[in-house]
Amino acid sequence: MSKFVKLIQVDGKLPNLALMKLSSYYKENGYQVDFTRSVHKDLFDKNYHFVFASSIFKFSKNRIQRLKQNYPKAIIGGTGTDDWKLSIEDYIGDYDKYDYTIYPEYNFSLGFTQRGCRLKCKFCVVPIKEGKNRSVINSVYDIWRGEGYPKKLHLLDNDFFGQPEEQWKLRVKEIQEGKFQVCFNQGINIRLIDETVAENLATINFKDDSFTRKRIYTAWDNIGDEKRFFKGVNLLVKYGIKPNQIMAYMLIGYDKRETWDRIWYRFNKMVDVGVYPYPMVYDPLQQKTELKQFQRYAVRQYYRHKTWKEYLYWYNNRSISSMDQKKQIDLYENK
Repeated sequence: MSKFVKLIQVDGKLPNLALMKLSSYYKENGYQVDFTRSVHKDLFDKNYHFVFASSIFKFSKNRIQRLKQNYPKAIIGGTGTDDWKLSIEDYIGDYDKYDYTIYPEYNFSLGFTQRGCRLKCKFCVVPIKEGKNRSVINSVYDIWRGEGYPKKLHLLDNDFFGQPEEQWKLRVKEIQEGKFQVCFNQGINIRLIDETVAENLATINFKDDSFTRKRIYTAWDNIGDEKRFFKGVNLLVKYGIKPNQIMAYMLIGYDKRETWDRIWYRFNKMVDVGVYPYPMVYDPLQQKTELKQFQRYAVRQYYRHKTWKEYLYWYNNRSISSMDQKKQIDLYENK
């Protein structure tokens, strides 16, 4: 008699390691595994023995509710849920194989060299969920899928340079000697960068998440960290990393003291030195529509050829002619 398991990725663009691990485990144990990104019940759904789902973003609350309605017995985990402490090890034990076949469109390798974080940001669950900063592999070759696959590592580390120095230096050496391209997807803690870290980071062939351009991801979330943020930027530049190769996430909508002046201050400071700002809206209830518009304005770099006021008029009047848009903008500017 056939046995079936359904795996649902509620959100996130990257392959989900937890679901990949579940897929490998249940296939090894004779189950047929179905993977989907849809939370809706399929007309031809099988009689599943288990339904597992993973969500990493709080804004997926409505999708999770629909999923629960369709699959009342679903086991749902991840940082986007109320049960973020739930671990797949509770169901499959200590198991470390991953099934990449559920993501046939991806050919890179995905994983962690370390877990935990030195920082304790109030909005972040990592220090609570992952504990103290520590190394979790013996070599980057433990992550690479092996011969036949490109040497592209998508590292999910929250604090790569926070693991013991002798460990991260070994990882850097392996990356250099193995000629790996690396995406530090979760970012580098720029506030804690020193000369040694900056010098070593500059020797890595760092890439964006599509492996098409040079990119370092970092963050400037707290306006009070301005000096430490730009000290880190200057150190990276000193060792040859260009400002336009740095993308800095900027959390908005979280601090109750936040004003538009404070948002624009961070944004303009980064743009002025050539750093690419990427606003991240803290909006679990999906109500902060103007902040969402600001995010779009920044991420798509409309600021390079439109003022904020021009952008808002353009966005709200996309169906009218460009000449009429210009007239409306002139009217607005002259009020």
